[in-house]
Amino acid sequence: MANKPSIPKGTRDFGPMEMAKRNYILNTIRKVYELYGFQQIETPAQETLQTLMGKYGEEGDKLLFKILNSGDFLAKTSDEELNGRNALHLASRFCEKGLRYDLTVPFARYVVMHREELQLPFKRYQVQPVWRADRPQKGRYREFYQFDGDVVGSDSLLNEVELMQIEDTVFSQLSVRVQIKINNRKILSGIAEVIGAADKIVDITVAIDKLDKIGIDNVNAELRQEGLSEEQIEKLQPIILLEGTNDEKLDTIAKVLKDSETGLKGVEETRFILNTLKQLDMKNEMQLDLTLARGLNYYTGAIFEVKALDTPMGSISGGGRYDNLTGIFGMPGLSGVGISFGVDRIYDVLDALNLYPEGSLQTSRVLFINFGEKETAYCLPVVAKVRQSGIRAELFPDTAKMKKQMAYANAKQIPFVVLAGDNEIAKGKLTLKNMATGEQMLVTTEELIERIR
Repeated sequence: MANKPSIPKGTRDFGPMEMAKRNYILNTIRKVYELYGFQQIETPAQETLQTLMGKYGEEGDKLLFKILNSGDFLAKTSDEELNGRNALHLASRFCEKGLRYDLTVPFARYVVMHREELQLPFKRYQVQPVWRADRPQKGRYREFYQFDGDVVGSDSLLNEVELMQIEDTVFSQLSVRVQIKINNRKILSGIAEVIGAADKIVDITVAIDKLDKIGIDNVNAELRQEGLSEEQIEKLQPIILLEGTNDEKLDTIAKVLKDSETGLKGVEETRFILNTLKQLDMKNEMQLDLTLARGLNYYTGAIFEVKALDTPMGSISGGGRYDNLTGIFGMPGLSGVGISFGVDRIYDVLDALNLYPEGSLQTSRVLFINFGEKETAYCLPVVAKVRQSGIRAELFPDTAKMKKQMAYANAKQIPFVVLAGDNEIAKGKLTLKNMATGEQMLVTTEELIERIR
């Protein structure tokens, strides 16, 4: 007996309707990127482990999918090594490649390898799947798509401004109300500096990044575990729970960070971004959120996160500036800033709020009924003209019962059906039926095209 087919946990099949919805999202984002001069690239699904390891922190390294070397990967491994059962050591012996964890590190590798071909600043977008050996759960998959946009080779904060405009435009076009949160890692570094815990910046940011999920008491408990004193934790409280307008928050934090050059630089950068965006008719709210830290270690300046307002969901987009990323591949000093759209979570948001526009998910606009050989010969040139006019059209391939062909049209949500029998052929016309209203009319090919449009 054959085994029942299955797919790996944390992966999914996408049927025609799901793909139509996903393509609506992807095409919307793609068009917005191109409005701002971004160009598309792709990188391989697999990268060398030398490229991937050490870029995402210790936890990230554990979530990398590693690929066994082809051939006899045990040949150069001693019995002593095998019996030692050291998983990390054995993985280094058995595996030279891994599946990409995100699109940013492969992009940094791409920039370094193709530096001589690139015109700086280089603006790229990229939409491809990534893989993480995480525990599958609702909204979290082992294989999922990211849609990134990055600018490298420019220190200008106008790049951050443009990326926020892109976020605003994409979600406005998708009709999703969002809040765009902004912070700056320099501000966070300044806070760690003024409370006397500069060496704990990563621990502090990782802890406060969880504020929405675990609450202030658990954040404080985690800070204690990381070795912060009660006095230092007490100094953090008004900063973590800061309220007021963006300008009021910046004024307050500037006073707190008056002795930190790094912190004040972060305040200055954030003020420029927010003040510039005020002039640009943004449709969605920009909010300064000092608890926004984002977990990845390579952000060095502005950081962003987008949350949907009308349905509970985690971050649906985010990013930031990562000045030092290409330095890990031997090209120090090349500045970069980017954002990533979480395609799968955006899909869930649009599904929950029923925001797909009518017509965006239909495959064909019209189905020609097949009554037989003579009728098919009459319809084929008409179908060709309809397609040439840009209308998606099908001719049912088999001479099946009318009920079956109509059921096919209904199942695929095809809004129009065309019937051509002896009467229509004699008059040189066709009967067009509106499947929603049931209305039928006798039309010429030209009238048919105009009616469907």
